[in-house]
Amino acid sequence: MIGGREDIAVARYCDGVDDQGRNTYNVLDIALAEGVAPPDTGVERNFYTTSSCGVCGKAALDAVKLRTRFSPAEAAFAVKSETLAGLPDALRARQKVFASTGGLHAAALFTPDGELDVVREDVGRHNAVDKVLGWAVLEGRVPAPGHGLLVSGRASFELVQKAAMAGIGLLAAVSAPSSLAVELAEENGMTLVGFLRGDSMNLYTGDHRILT
Repeated sequence: MIGGREDIAVARYCDGVDDQGRNTYNVLDIALAEGVAPPDTGVERNFYTTSSCGVCGKAALDAVKLRTRFSPAEAAFAVKSETLAGLPDALRARQKVFASTGGLHAAALFTPDGELDVVREDVGRHNAVDKVLGWAVLEGRVPAPGHGLLVSGRASFELVQKAAMAGIGLLAAVSAPSSLAVELAEENGMTLVGFLRGDSMNLYTGDHRILT
């Protein structure tokens, strides 16, 4: 529902504790700008167990297939295969916390010539992508048809969806994609690359964006 920083009127930190006595300093109260529609009730998260996450916690799979206001199919982004092959090493070189701990995921937005415009790390791979796209929103760079999204782990359904919502036409992952991720990428006219390691990669959809 948020396509740019102008869609948010006010963002305040919640001050205090919840009904279980936990601090709420990492919770934000967001007021949408006038004319911005609230989220559809069909995409509420319904948690049946405390370990549920991602798509597992959605009321219905069809509700997750949101329509983006920025069509990734229209992104003219293209990158040379040799440039793409060098990105995981470039990402690793920018992972300062990973170098110390060995336990963090990373995500980055990259240009057609292989420059990493932003890199973010987090224990959760979804969180790392959220940080990258949050940076893009704050910088006024959403939609981002001129960038590709690189992730250090697997390419899940939700990561493809997040890229699509930002108008990004290419998602590259160093590990495997899920079958649902491939399906969603194809439906949205996106390019999906997996197992991006060394000189090899698997191209699942959108081969027109990979230049040889």
